[in-house]
Amino acid sequence: MIRLSALAASLAIAVPVTVALVAPIYAPVAAEEPVRLPAPTLDPADTRTTATAIFAGGCFWGVEGVFSRVRGVTRVTSGYHGGSADTATYDRTNDGDTGHAEAVRITYDPRVVSYGTLMQVLFSVVADPTTLNRQGPDRGSQYRSAIVPVNATQRRVATAYLAQLGRGRHWDDPIVTRVETPMVFYPAEAYHQDFMRLHPDHGYIRSWDAPKLAALQQFYPTLVSPRWAP
Repeated sequence: MIRLSALAASLAIAVPVTVALVAPIYAPVAAEEPVRLPAPTLDPADTRTTATAIFAGGCFWGVEGVFSRVRGVTRVTSGYHGGSADTATYDRTNDGDTGHAEAVRITYDPRVVSYGTLMQVLFSVVADPTTLNRQGPDRGSQYRSAIVPVNATQRRVATAYLAQLGRGRHWDDPIVTRVETPMVFYPAEAYHQDFMRLHPDHGYIRSWDAPKLAALQQFYPTLVSPRWAP
């Protein structure tokens, strides 16, 4: 994600559309490649009507944008996880020393989409689990990939899936994604919420996040919500 100056951030809060007008500045790195991954072998049925998942996968604009289009997902909130309340801000977390990761909290219907399937989407089209403290052009511990299970079952499924993917050797490098202990999730500032939908022409969105949506549609068309299907 582009790091906004304090002035630009304050302007974006007052007039959110100005965020889309900030000139994009990226490190010269190759685009991440999506990988079609197998479904988890351990993914028990959940008959509840609503459940929560928390993932970190780099800049939360794209993570939120992808998961908001998945069938069975009812809400996605961008935010910060892993640090304290006094550092849960965009400007502060960008220093990379707060313990926070840019993360999303997903509310979903587990009768429609399973926790394991959400992880399959995460690692197939959203985040590369082999890159340590970075995704795409972004660098720093705030851009790490992480799974934050909110109960014991999710922790079992997450741990088993990471092990399954490791055995499958889908990437040249080893998996470094962590399963983290759940802490307080702090919603991000209002101008970050639903950013991809509101600013589809933003340079960062077009370069780094729109391809993730295309990969979701290509790999898992049946998972795309009817509201977003072409």
